[in-house]
Order: sequence, then C-alpha cells, then structure tokens
Amino acid sequence: MANSFASKTFTTLSDLHPNMANLKIIGVVIGKTDVKGFPDRKNIGSERYTFSFTVRDSPACFVNATSWGNENYIKSLSDSFRVGECVIIENPLVQRKEIEREEKFSPTTPSNCKLLLSENHSMVKVCSSYEVDTRLLSLIHLPVKESRDYYSLGDIVANGHSLDGSIVNVLAAVRSVGEPKYFTTSDRRKGQRCEVKLYDETESSFAMTCWDNEFILLAQSWMPQETVIFASDVRINFDKFRNCMTATVISKTIITTNPDTPEANILLNFIRENKETNILTDENASYLKESINLNTIVDVYTVEQLKVKALKSEGKAEPFYGILYAYISALNIDDETGKVIRNKCSSCGYIINEVSNTCTTCNKDSSGFKSVFLSFHMLVDITDHTGTLPSCSLSGNVAEETLGCTVDGFLTMTDEEKTALKWRFLLERSKIYLKFVLSPRTRGGLRISILSCRLADPTEASRSLSGQGHA
Repeated sequence: MANSFASKTFTTLSDLHPNMANLKIIGVVIGKTDVKGFPDRKNIGSERYTFSFTVRDSPACFVNATSWGNENYIKSLSDSFRVGECVIIENPLVQRKEIEREEKFSPTTPSNCKLLLSENHSMVKVCSSYEVDTRLLSLIHLPVKESRDYYSLGDIVANGHSLDGSIVNVLAAVRSVGEPKYFTTSDRRKGQRCEVKLYDETESSFAMTCWDNEFILLAQSWMPQETVIFASDVRINFDKFRNCMTATVISKTIITTNPDTPEANILLNFIRENKETNILTDENASYLKESINLNTIVDVYTVEQLKVKALKSEGKAEPFYGILYAYISALNIDDETGKVIRNKCSSCGYIINEVSNTCTTCNKDSSGFKSVFLSFHMLVDITDHTGTLPSCSLSGNVAEETLGCTVDGFLTMTDEEKTALKWRFLLERSKIYLKFVLSPRTRGGLRISILSCRLADPTEASRSLSGQGHA
C-alpha cells in the first residue's frame, strides 16, 4: 500500500476482521456526513450525537466509520478533519457490517466490516506530511465505482420519469456553484442547501442539490467550468416545480473531484475546448443572482418607516435591507407576456434591448452577441397599513419561487389560470425580504428588489406588526 514505514505500522483495510484489537489504520477520507443528534433512550431528555465518514487505503478497499458520543466530543471530532485529508485511526472497534440495513443509508463498500469509534478508546488525527504516501493521496481522485458506470446528463433527461427515485452515478462538469442558503426547520434545527449546476457534452445545465454541510463545503472548492466530478449514488427525481429532472446528494453519495479516469479526461478536454463559447445559459448561475444570506436580514419595517429611512440615507451609496409584512397590491401577470417575461443576456444577466436585440451592457457590437434566456422580470406594488411601495422588481428565480412556477410553465398557462394565480397573492399577507438602492433615475429615488416573498405566518406577522418595526 504505502512505504515500508507505513506497512509495518498500520493494518490495511483489506486485512480487517471482526473483534481485532489495538489497531492503527491510515487512509484518506473520501466521504463524510454531518453531525446529527438523536434522543438518548437511556437518559430521557438528553441527546446522543453521531457522524460517519468513509476512509480508503487502496484502490480496492474502503470502509465506513461511525462515532457516537456527547455533543462536544462528536462536534470536535467532526471538525478536526475534512474530506480529502489523510487520517490515522487508532483503536477502533471492528464490527461485521449488516449490509442490507446499513447500505440503505451509507456508502456501499467492498469490505464486510465497519469501524466504530468511541470517545474513551479510539482516536482520529490528521496525518503529518511525512506519514502520508503519495499513492494514498492519489486515491482522492479515484471514483468508488467503475469509471464507465454512470449516466450522462442527456441519458437522465431522456429517461425522464422512468428514473424518478433511482440511485445512479453521474459524471459531469461543474457549470456553477450557488451560494449556500440557510434555514431553520419546524423543530428548530438549523439546515442549509446549495444548488450546483452541472453540464456535459449532452446537456447544457442540470441541477444537483446538496443538503449536508460537508458536501456544501466540498462544492465551494469547485471551480466552475474547470472542475469535473464523479458523483456515485446520487438520487434522481422529477422536480414538478421546475418540470425537469434533478439530482440530490444523499447520505450514500461519494463525490470524487477531478477523477483520474479516461472518461473524465475526455470530458475535461471538452469543457476546456468549449470554455470560451460555453456561456452560462441559466439565470440561476451564482453571479447572476442575489447572494445575500436572508438570515442576516432581521430588521422589520412598515412602508412608512422605509420611506423615512430612505430619506435619511440620501447621499449614501451602499444598499440597505429589510423585511415587510405586507400585501402585493399590483401584480399584472395576466397583462401582456412581454411585460412579465423578458430576454436576458446569458453573459451578464441584464435585459436585452428589444429594438436592437443586443445586450448594451457587455456586447455593444451586435455581431458579438451570443445568447439569451427567458426570465421573469416584472414590477409589483407592495402595500401595508401605512402606505405603498410602487414598482418593486420581482425577477429571475425569486419570481419563480414566489409564483410557484417556471417561465416555461407560465407560458403554457391560460389567461384564467394567470388571473387565478394573481389573486392568490393579492388577498394574502406575505413576508417580503427587500433590497433598497438609492437611485436618482428611478421613481421616488429608490430602486427596490424583492429577494424573497412567501405567505406570512399569521402569528409571526401580528407579533412583528405590533410595534416591533425599526425606524
């Protein structure tokens, strides 16, 4: 496996068998889950914590390791290493793997054993450089599945509903990595979500969603249009909202960044050759959308308070943000389609001049103009008991999330369906996150963009409206 020092000191994973004692194992971490807490059945009212990771020491062998313990120990252990690092594991308990039960939620491994780490007996530490063999590090770029065992993105799209719910392998290039979005679940647990757009020779844009922080951290290291990934065991679903197929990273998934395989090298050559012409073609690309973390916006205002704040901010260049509990009082989505959906430039995201059919922002020469995409772009009025904010911008993916339909879905609606959709919002109070930029050229001197608009929780809204606004 490694040099003579390592072979004398460490037990290889292929030699593991149940109840071995006093082991020392060295390997590279190729997968890792988030820390999770569960009610402790033995101590009612308290929680036990756990996380798992997958370690590899040769092309043919890798195993799953799990640790249980109190919150401080588990979080500290998890934070001590990341995917891609080499670790030394001392004194793990070796157990026989219950394949059918465990591999339903954990990565499939060739070993019939698993490792269990305890606070009192086991230890995990990141290797120092002299302990790491270069052949061990090279395993980071070796997929855990046969290099030809994958679906192209075109195959997934072509198979459509027949693949809904399937677990498959995917080889693809990274088109864009979205900003992580943070949220709190109904039981007050913190969560996060990140969407990565993939592409290959067969499909220009395909969404993959990551929910685990470990995968999100890994995704943030990927360079768009330069990185290829092999994602083993991702779940494929038909997304009814977007009317398309998508992938989701699950607890079984292991992602290999820039795999060293013939198939990956062919794809890498493809993306390099097409990098100049392969312009981003979807409005959700990370640099075409508002990347503010909504959790950082906490100030609640009334319309009147916002207008006062805008006056006080006169002369300042930086934007400010706020939350409104209000109604959308004008939403003309059943008007002319051209006032609701516009052509935007794939390079910079700005609206295309409809007369010259060119982007005046990044392509003044019409001959150099490349491509466009259709996107929602509309102006709405927002009203509460203190007044109205006119002409607020609702566009892009925020508009899709607000309306609950894609541009393609909207274009297939009848006038009656559009009118019914409009009245769903005109009658309901919403929680609206807003961005304000002072702009002398706009009506009222203020350019207002909607960052999120969802129907408000009545209790939360009434509490916030009972004098909790900020002047």
